[in-house]
Parts: sequence; C-alpha cells; structure tokens
Amino acid sequence: MIHKLSGIHETVDFREDEQVCLYYNDEYENYPPHWHTSFEVLMPIVNGYKALCGGKEYNLREGDVLIIGPCMLHELFAPESGERIIFQPCLNNISTKELNLLTMIITPATLITPEGYPQIYEKVKTLMLEIKEEYFGESPYLETMIISKFLEILTCVGRQRVNAHTVAGQQKENGANSRQKEYVEKFILVTDYINNHFAEDLSLEGVASQAGFSKYHFSRLFKQYTDSTFYKYLNQKRIEFAKTLLQDPGVSVTEVAFKSGFSSLSAFLRMFKLMNNCTPTEFREMYDRTKMGN
Repeated sequence: MIHKLSGIHETVDFREDEQVCLYYNDEYENYPPHWHTSFEVLMPIVNGYKALCGGKEYNLREGDVLIIGPCMLHELFAPESGERIIFQPCLNNISTKELNLLTMIITPATLITPEGYPQIYEKVKTLMLEIKEEYFGESPYLETMIISKFLEILTCVGRQRVNAHTVAGQQKENGANSRQKEYVEKFILVTDYINNHFAEDLSLEGVASQAGFSKYHFSRLFKQYTDSTFYKYLNQKRIEFAKTLLQDPGVSVTEVAFKSGFSSLSAFLRMFKLMNNCTPTEFREMYDRTKMGN
C-alpha cells in the first residue's frame, strides 16, 4: 500500500491532477514508521486494525474511524485477514485559518467511535462510505465531492470538540451562541498567530495579553476551543517544522533546535522524543537509510 518511501517520508502517488487517494485494502502487511503531507483516514470494514501514532496505540474495531494528521509519524499493523478503507486526502492547496485550527484539533490522531463520539459517529461513518463510493464511481467532479465530504468530517469533529468543552449551562444563557462564535473566531486568529511566529520566544502571558485575556482565562478558553494547551500546541508546531529541517543533512540537530524556536538543545531533544518516540538523530537516520535503499 505504501507508494514510495524516501526514508520515513511516504510520497503518495495521487491520480493525475487529483489530491485524493483511496484504497480498499485487504493486505496482510504491516507498514513501518512513516509520514506524509496528506491526512490519512483508516476505517476497518472486516476485522480490526491497529495504528501507532504520537506514542499512542489505537485499536480499531469494524466501523471505527481514525484520522491521522499531516506529517505525523505513524505505524500500521494488519490482522491476518480483514478489509479496510485507507483514505489519503491532501489539503495542501486549501489554506484557511479555520482549516489550520481543525487540523490542529485532529492532530496527532483522532479516533471516532460510537462511545467516544456518539453524536457524530454515524454521520462520519456514512460520509466515509460515501467517499469510497464516489472514489470508485464515474460521476463528474468526484474529487470536489470527496474533498467536501472530508471537510464535513473535519467540521463535525471540530464542532463536537467545542461543544464537549462548553461550560455546563452556558448554552442556556442569552447570547451564548454568539459568544461561542466570537471565541472560536478569536482563537482562529490566535492559532494563526502562533503558526506564523512559533520560532520566536512566545509565552502564554504574552499571547494571552495580545488576545485580551488574563493568562488563566486564556488557558481555559484555549483548551476549550482548541482541545489543546497553549504550550502543547506551540511545541507541536515547532516539532513539525523541525521534521522538515531534519531532512537536510547540512543542518545540524543543534541548528534545527534553535531554528524551530527551542531555547536549548536539551529541551528540543526531550520534546521531540516525547512526540515522536524517537530522537531527532534516529529520525534523520531512518530517513537517510531508507532513502539510500530506494
């Protein structure tokens, strides 16, 4: 199923001039640690499936849906028999602040099950089956339809996350819906600012002040509307950037650390290991070793 591995970077061969790739996969084959710039969505149809991503193990049952964020190192394990949908949509040509926030909410991976997401599970499952039918059909504008359905899945997850973290009783208050919309828009701007300035010396207090909140109120709202803490999100963006720098053998690990916004090499090494379950040097060696073998 893996197209071309350059180190641990999978290059996905999309259909000519298209940005979506889907397999109805029944291979009894495990896929080693790799990453790609597209999302990856897994949905077992017959028997289960297992994935490792972000240091966490995901055991999927039939009908569960796992969404893996772009550039996330992951590993896949197949049972001896089974069938599953493996869907890889590339949204690199779609850049909006809302999509950036949704991507962050999904990352590193989000498992959608009847128990974890009872309000949206059936809809997400149905959308995935519709995406499969579109992909293997012959209708015009199928790529546009497929991308629109995937964006609907991301939106469902994003809205559910926001609703799940809403303070009890808040929706009953006058103006609660408009206030919620205002906060979402505010934190779209906040995450966009972090995306553009992550390599700088950002602090919780400084960004909170720019957004017009105390650091305590800001921390609570950041968690509520992004499903992440401020520093977790900041470090996630820094590590994503570091991965791209590590592909260049001319850039030392120390340079990568400081160019990515870390104040010390030790802090970078600790965070990289925590998020990827390997050191930057191991990451680079895996990349170089497989690249030489291809």
